[in-house]
Amino acid sequence: MPAPKKGKGRAGGQSRPGRALALILIAMVALTGGMFWSGNTKPRLGIDLAGGTSITLQAKNQPGKPNAINKTNMDTAVSIIERRVNGLGVSEAEVQTQGDRNIIVNIPKGTDSKQAQEQVGTTAQLYFRPVLTVTDGGATPTGTESPSATGSEEPDATPSAKASSDGTASDSGSTPSAGATTQGRAVTGALKEDGTPTPGASDSAATETPDPATAALEKKFTELDCSDPSARAKAGEGVAPEDPTVACSSEGDAKYILGPAEVSGTDVDDAKAQFDQQRGIWLVSMEFTDKGSKKFQAITKKLSAQQSPQNQFAISLDGEVVSAPQVNAPLTGSAEISGSFSQQSAEDLANVLSYGALPLSFQEQSVTTVSAALGGDQLRAGLIAGAIGLALVVIYLVAYYRGLAFIALLSLGVSGVLSYTIMALLGPAIGFALNLPAVCGAIVAIGITADSFIVYFERVRDEIREGRTLRPAIERGWPRARRTILVSDFVSFLAAAVLFLVTVGKVQGFAFTLGLTTLLDVVVVFFFTKPVLTMMGGTKFFSSGHPWSGLDPKRLGAKPPLRRSRRVNAPIDHPKEA
Repeated sequence: MPAPKKGKGRAGGQSRPGRALALILIAMVALTGGMFWSGNTKPRLGIDLAGGTSITLQAKNQPGKPNAINKTNMDTAVSIIERRVNGLGVSEAEVQTQGDRNIIVNIPKGTDSKQAQEQVGTTAQLYFRPVLTVTDGGATPTGTESPSATGSEEPDATPSAKASSDGTASDSGSTPSAGATTQGRAVTGALKEDGTPTPGASDSAATETPDPATAALEKKFTELDCSDPSARAKAGEGVAPEDPTVACSSEGDAKYILGPAEVSGTDVDDAKAQFDQQRGIWLVSMEFTDKGSKKFQAITKKLSAQQSPQNQFAISLDGEVVSAPQVNAPLTGSAEISGSFSQQSAEDLANVLSYGALPLSFQEQSVTTVSAALGGDQLRAGLIAGAIGLALVVIYLVAYYRGLAFIALLSLGVSGVLSYTIMALLGPAIGFALNLPAVCGAIVAIGITADSFIVYFERVRDEIREGRTLRPAIERGWPRARRTILVSDFVSFLAAAVLFLVTVGKVQGFAFTLGLTTLLDVVVVFFFTKPVLTMMGGTKFFSSGHPWSGLDPKRLGAKPPLRRSRRVNAPIDHPKEA
């Protein structure tokens, strides 16, 4: 009866290399298919390669506000700066935080770098201005009578929510004026002076409205097209806080004539988004400083006596109206803005109000401007350097490892495909851009990946030197090679992670690429190099120790085969007796 075969069906990937190869091939096909399906067939290039301006800003605390720098305010600052940059007509600009107090602004080529630098480096200007006129955001057609500053183009505008007798405000279900998106929101408060006039109660109250806009302002208002981002950004440019101005809503669907600023953002002490359980709505509560409370009381007393839209005040941030709520009653000290808020919109408005109140400023750490031509030259130089490095690695592998170099080159090809497709997909996914330091990281990764192959090949060759045949050498050499590879890649990845966390700007591109390729090195060695070598070990070319296989026992100085020591049952020859 034949003896049962041993070793068949052993658990693990060592005896079934086809499974590991199938997994990595499926991953390659999926990533490549996703790349072509999404249309992102090339990695995004950073500013230093595609051309443009990169500005690094660092937030600074000012005396009296030691806790102004926090995640909420930094995120709000990113939103404000991004809106400013987009107002310059820039497309594909990147504004993102790095660390806890740095903001990186990447502006592609074709933008006035000096103007962009001025826009992103200044502190946000927040003002509360009374609304004089509001209409749709588009330019008024030629020949159409422009609206006056008194809001007479809306004679049938319904008054906003009225103040109730107990000193609080109640929503009367009023409809907003035509064209405005935020007029349905109301401002209420618990504090109210006795004898508050109701809307339209007296002619004397109407005379307290700000001065009418000049003819030049009305002309500018008529010609203003808020659907144009560049026109929207320049609407209130160069206007002093004490002068009336024109402005657009943040969405561009409404335009305003606004009176002089009555309250500034620094007069706001705090603002929070809150959910009212009783009414089931989101609202924004505001607290004013002592000085701001007096200013706010004076302006809300005037506005509460007016008809819509002149009972509104506009919250203007950098010349754009982020909200224009109606005033129900004179307010002091605190107020709340209610209306058609979602949680996100309430939090956004609260952040805007808080940010305008905080003395958060930014200092330029670095400004780098690169032309598209220079970026292209740098990219070509980086690719040439990578090609030279790869060529040297190939020459060394072929000269020293011969047939094993074929496996190493296949593994490098797999690593390259995985790296390229992942970088191409990470561009739209997380905003990853391949800058020059990142290219350097990819070049360094060639050496790291080749080093892993060399470690494994040398372990196998050591086993052959000890007298073992190829298949046992492959399996016995793998555990020791695996430990060495994992330790080496862990140290490399740890260095990349630390570098990514402690650096700012382009150096992070190097660290990110180095960390990514280090992880891919582990994947390729475990799921491709080891299984392929296992399969190749069963071929005659490698198993017979062909001189060009790189595993020739004679060239390696192998000891006598270990299997001779196992011949314990061999017959012993005795000398014949004479």
